Amino acid sequence: MEKLPMEICHKIFCFLDYQSLATAQQVCRKWKLMTSDNALWCNLFKERWGEDDAAFYAPIGSKSWKDVFEVQDRCERVGLGLKIIREGSDYYLVHQGEIQRYLGSRKGREQVTGRSCHSFGSGGGNSLAEERSCQGILDRILFFIGDLEVASADAKRSRVI
Repeated sequence: MEKLPMEICHKIFCFLDYQSLATAQQVCRKWKLMTSDNALWCNLFKERWGEDDAAFYAPIGSKSWKDVFEVQDRCERVGLGLKIIREGSDYYLVHQGEIQRYLGSRKGREQVTGRSCHSFGSGGGNSLAEERSCQGILDRILFFIGDLEVASADAKRSRVI
């Protein structure tokens, strides 16, 4: 594909689905640039959700069609509410399809110590270790909320069936 003109490469990429296009972005810098084309992602969006949704969700400001596609796909997969999702070994806090915060990975969670946060918010200066400990507790709370929400969704599904 090195010697092919950009127009022909673009035509080839038009035949790919969104998963293949996302994978192709990881091949090299040239492919990343070509597969990030707004027209490709706009066409994929229109194919999947239709013209009406494309007009409604059209990117605003610095967002691209790829960003809009990713958010809409995430909304479809995990819903609009507050969710904690796992992608590989990494966890993210997601609200309305947008990633709000990276929560870390399982490896990072296993390394967090269970120290107390009783000095959090007190007038004394917190050390870096105390801040990390408090952050670890906050992350555990967020994971608990996510697990609780998944369990309640499973319970609702079992009642419907």
